[in-house]
Amino acid sequence: MTTFVVVGAGLAGAATAWQLARRGHGVTVLERSAPANAQGSSHGSARILRYGYPDPFYARLVVEARAEWDELERLSGERLITPTGSLDFGAGRDPAALASVFEDVGVEHELLTTAEAAARWPRFSFADDGAGVLWHAAAGVIDAETAVAAMLRLARDDGARVETNWLVASVERAGAGHRVLSSDGRAEETEAVVVTAGGWLPDLVDGLPLPEAFRAAIPPLQVMQENVFHFPYRDAPQEPWPTFIHKPPSMLVYGLPGGRDAALPDGRSGLKVAEYNGGRPIRSAAARNGAIDPANRERVIAYVRETLPGLVPEPYAETTCLFTNTPAEDFVVDGAGGITVASPCSGHGAKFAPLVGRIVAEAASGERPAPKRFQVGAAGESLL
Repeated sequence: MTTFVVVGAGLAGAATAWQLARRGHGVTVLERSAPANAQGSSHGSARILRYGYPDPFYARLVVEARAEWDELERLSGERLITPTGSLDFGAGRDPAALASVFEDVGVEHELLTTAEAAARWPRFSFADDGAGVLWHAAAGVIDAETAVAAMLRLARDDGARVETNWLVASVERAGAGHRVLSSDGRAEETEAVVVTAGGWLPDLVDGLPLPEAFRAAIPPLQVMQENVFHFPYRDAPQEPWPTFIHKPPSMLVYGLPGGRDAALPDGRSGLKVAEYNGGRPIRSAAARNGAIDPANRERVIAYVRETLPGLVPEPYAETTCLFTNTPAEDFVVDGAGGITVASPCSGHGAKFAPLVGRIVAEAASGERPAPKRFQVGAAGESLL
């Protein structure tokens, strides 16, 4: 019998497995397909690492997470983060308020006028809305797929076992521990279970032996099938194109260099651009159909044409991805009776992955409870 079974081998699951294994626990990872597969939220080479949160709690978490990323890069010998810097603009984004948070948490930044920003980044068209433009150089792009592989490799080095094509159907109590059952009749015995299933979690919750009070306290999980588009650069940039988050009145848009995800056969690449929560809600990842919303495509093309003159406003590639969020976009890390549920909101959770893994490992093993913001128990009391 292993000590922990971790369900799901995306960023959160791989990080949890690594952090548990390095603490000396026996770990088995059960992945329904392959680690960081395209059906989940952790595939590909381009996820934003940025510090711009209006809530100081999450801004501080990014600072802490960056230290974990640095350690992961050192231990794995891989470059997992490409520095690019990041821009926040648009009155709805409130760059001045974000700058104030950066002052509080110690993130180096510059708050620029629209004219100053336009002179430095002529590939952007900044609306003169009086809000200014916030720049922080520490931001970058995470190679999610390589990060998952690195964390699982380190976990294996510490004795973890990773099983692929293992579709978890349910979990039942078995003596003092648990039995994890697959859809094809296989079973794994374990002392405790950590469920990091991302967009598949809504389908699994009812198959977990959790107290009804705990199950009822889990915030609703909204799974979104999002649309993502890659646009070619007009001219190959001499330095990395910065990531950005822009909040004009009608939408919230983000963009970042696409890495391998955006590579063209002739060696050119482009920018990944999407409307945040611009897709459609689905029941769970199982309901994903991969169909691009034509109306969303047209909105994003119109946005690129107006705001990003450094891009050709014709996407050369497009795909869908999954976001899984709670109503407040807070993470969930809590559990009961040896079952831990971990759901870092995938709309912005990638940047926290090694830190979330540590938090989940500490909570599941009883080493230290998760932050109260992540707990689902009544009055913020953990049910672990």
